[in-house]
Amino acid sequence: MSLFDKLTAKNFSAYAMKHYDDPQCEDIEDFQEDLRRFRYLKRLLHRYHENGELRERLMLNHLICLFNVFGYDPCMRMLEFKIKDDNYWSSIKTMLLYLEYIEEGWKTEIPIDLNLAERLRDL
Repeated sequence: MSLFDKLTAKNFSAYAMKHYDDPQCEDIEDFQEDLRRFRYLKRLLHRYHENGELRERLMLNHLICLFNVFGYDPCMRMLEFKIKDDNYWSSIKTMLLYLEYIEEGWKTEIPIDLNLAERLRDL
């Protein structure tokens, strides 16, 4: 049994640190700033779903940065751990499709966010 079989609040940082790969990282503060991107993304998703305030470029930027420094599989695991709200996953799936990080058939039970998809088409 591995330490990271199941992500928990206790082992999340250790898992993130194990998979963190940023050649420009100079200290622990850079790592922590990258970890905060999960919180920033969640906050932006909350604002979008609760208030209709859509900042798609900023959300895309956070996702790109997260996938760049953690890699695909670890980042997907950390996203699933950090973002529990099923409503947000429709938006995340739409952005991941736009970025071509996932295939069209990925988790077909999660619908596409049509409003967000329309905004992404205009980019």
